[in-house]
Amino acid sequence: MAMAEDNPRNFRSHYYKKVGFHGVDEKRSLEILLKDEPLDLEKLCTFSQRFPIPTIYRILIWKVLLGVLPPHQAAHEAVSQQRAEQHQDVLHALRSMRLTGDGAPDTHTMLRMLQLENGCLPRRSDQPPEEEEGDFIAVVSTMSEIAENEVDAYWLAKCFFTQFNNKYVDSLPHLPKSLEHYLGVEDGRLLQHLRSTGALPRLPCSRWFSRCFAGTLPNKSLERVWDKIMSGSCKILVFVAMGILLTFKMTLMTMNKADSIVQFLEKIPQENTDVIVTKAIELWQKHTGAPVHT
Repeated sequence: MAMAEDNPRNFRSHYYKKVGFHGVDEKRSLEILLKDEPLDLEKLCTFSQRFPIPTIYRILIWKVLLGVLPPHQAAHEAVSQQRAEQHQDVLHALRSMRLTGDGAPDTHTMLRMLQLENGCLPRRSDQPPEEEEGDFIAVVSTMSEIAENEVDAYWLAKCFFTQFNNKYVDSLPHLPKSLEHYLGVEDGRLLQHLRSTGALPRLPCSRWFSRCFAGTLPNKSLERVWDKIMSGSCKILVFVAMGILLTFKMTLMTMNKADSIVQFLEKIPQENTDVIVTKAIELWQKHTGAPVHT
């Protein structure tokens, strides 16, 4: 009889874990937050700092946190329609100027849309993307796979990329130094190896951090990292880099040339990325005092 009574609870627990929750109370808490009118951004940020957000709720929460949609849910439908119309207008303008066509990659078209809205279109449409443009292409490429449609992908990528760079423009240059510091605390031997081989100053930190690991981690793992960034933590990027280095420590310690180490890190194996992100979040909680997922 006891087993029969436990089965429904076990089934629910298994289901909630599959969609991102680790307990029924988390689901109830988020559902209560999502019924607020207007939505409380501070509470949503706190929740996403403490708990993983299930995919079924993630896009809505990202839209609100990034300002794609307003906190007032009654206005969501009208604002969504306005966003779609603006997307179509900008796309039509590009096509009228012959700066994009039916054969152009969606990501490059979205880059031109961003440049048009920001008033910084290049003089020639065929010139190769600059570094910052490559960063946006990486972000919008990932967002295109996460979002349900190209309108959502564009607005989420545009707002995420713009807010991230505006908010953390002064912090980004200091992140490699933070990585060196925390790596020394966690694993001085690995840090010394990276120094002695000359690999430390050549780690792909600039690309990792400016792209928020888009193109480095697969989407399913990356979403957990972006949850933290959108709720206000730029420093999670440092610990994701640490997670990569610590996860592949044994491999890196066998390499005695900087070129080999850098080449490996520029295209890391994709099968251990959930382990990397879990380790990163644990380190982030440990070293920053971030709320622990209980």
